[in-house]
This record gives sequence, structure tokens and C-alpha cells, in this order.
Amino acid sequence: MIIIRSFDVNRPGEEVVDLKGGVAGGSILKGVLKMGDEIEIRPGIVTKEMDNVQCRPIKSRIMSLLAEKNALQFAVPGGLIGVGTKIDPKLTRADKLVGHVLGHPGKLPSIYIEIEVKFYLLRRLLGVKTDGDGKAGKVAKLKKGEILMVNIGSTAAGGRVLGIKDDNDYARIALTHPVCTQENDKVALSRRIDKHWRLIGWGSIVKGATIKPLSD
Repeated sequence: MIIIRSFDVNRPGEEVVDLKGGVAGGSILKGVLKMGDEIEIRPGIVTKEMDNVQCRPIKSRIMSLLAEKNALQFAVPGGLIGVGTKIDPKLTRADKLVGHVLGHPGKLPSIYIEIEVKFYLLRRLLGVKTDGDGKAGKVAKLKKGEILMVNIGSTAAGGRVLGIKDDNDYARIALTHPVCTQENDKVALSRRIDKHWRLIGWGSIVKGATIKPLSD
């Protein structure tokens, strides 16, 4: 399940015995989630020391499943689902888990810190008129060292272009933070233009460098 919202549902001053775990909301892409299932959230808790990045997946158990206000015993792909867990609410409040992926332990995709994408650039910018004739400006080719915004699923990560190859069709991009994804997933590429991020192209992940998650 791709997480697009996460909450702390506890009110200020709640009694300790009444405290509830964090809630994650999103859409199931495949498989089935059931009440009581053990789950894992990737990338999870990310720590950085100099150039060393480590990820510790968050493990918990499903305590409730909700579709709007309807309690469910299991959930299948389609629609938006709220998943109540035993996770510390401080990890879920204020949408802190947006962009993470929830699923059964051992079934989730790898965690990438660097990706290689086969990309396609738009011919002209969308919603930006820069030419004297009123037409949208043309999209310039990607350059080594350029900073982009990379959208993968519900994740928006900064990315630095490490290299371009094969006649400007493939780009190697270092991500600013780890992303749980897999080969053939779609990505959207945006460039900073006039203080705004503008869509300049799209692509799909071919391969990349992964991080081995820490285990308890």
C-alpha cells in the first residue's frame, strides 16, 4: 500500500490507557490486508551520518481497517483505506509517513538511494510562456550535476543527475533520501524554473543502487 496520509488520532490530554497507535492512509496496489496482520513500513526510520544512509523499517500489527467510516475485516486493491496500527503516534503525525510503502514483512520492494531511469522530455513547458510569440518555452536537455525533483508514487525526492548516457535517453540520479520502489515503476521529473518546480518529463526505473535495511 502506498501511504498518502498519516495521522495521530489522539486528542491532547488523552488518558494513557486510551491512547491509540498511529494511522496510515493510502491505496492498496496488490494483495490483501487483514485485521491482525503483521506489517512493515519502508523505508521507515532514516538516519544519515556523513555519506552513510541507513534505514530501519517500522514493524507493527494492523489493529483496525477503515474505508470512510466503515470498519473492515480485510481490504483489497481499490479505493482509499485507513490502517490503524500500534506504531508510536509521533512517527505518523503530520503526514510524516507520506511516501512510504506498507505491506507484509519480506514482501515489499527494495529501498533505493540511486536510480537509473529511461526518460522522455516534454517538448515544451506546461503552463509557462517564455517566448516572445506567447508559446511555452522549450525544455532543455538534462545536464550532469543538475538538481531535479523526482516523483515516485506518493514520494517527492530531490535528485542530482550523476550522468547521462545512450544519446540522452538514460539518466543516473542520486536521491536525497531513500525511496521504496522497484524496476519499471514510473517517475515524473521536474525542474526549478522561476522559483517553481515545473514538470519537464517522465520515465521508468531501469535499475539502481539499493540499501540493505537494518533489522532488529
